[in-house]
Amino acid sequence: MKTFIPKDKDINRKTYLIDASGKTLGRLATRAASLLIGKGKACFAKDQIVGDQVIIINAAKIHVTGKKKEQKVYTKFTGFSGGLRSITLEELMEKKPVEVIVKAVTRMLPKNRLGDVLAKRLRVFPGAEYSHKAQKPIQIEVS
Repeated sequence: MKTFIPKDKDINRKTYLIDASGKTLGRLATRAASLLIGKGKACFAKDQIVGDQVIIINAAKIHVTGKKKEQKVYTKFTGFSGGLRSITLEELMEKKPVEVIVKAVTRMLPKNRLGDVLAKRLRVFPGAEYSHKAQKPIQIEVS
């Protein structure tokens, strides 16, 4: 039996629209990451891009459980001495609500060149208006 390697004609790419209003951050991020990677497809190959595009709207209305808004801290290091920068989830939601979902989803993608390409197929918008209406996205529900 030969190993099946999907070609471009075998891959049927779609665009999915997810409404994030009132949805839990982790459940939304795992669903979006799974769609981007293409794990649910019959022609899945871990070394190729077989996943779909994902558009997430209403990012400012995302929901988190427990005390995560006050306790979850995003840190980054600038590279200079004393350059450790920290920001809580609550502050990041006020400044850049899109960044919260982008960070959650991209951290679930593979940590290689393929993950960088998959991250570019994710579009997140803070409100209900989005600019990719020409792709005719399929609206899906996340629990």
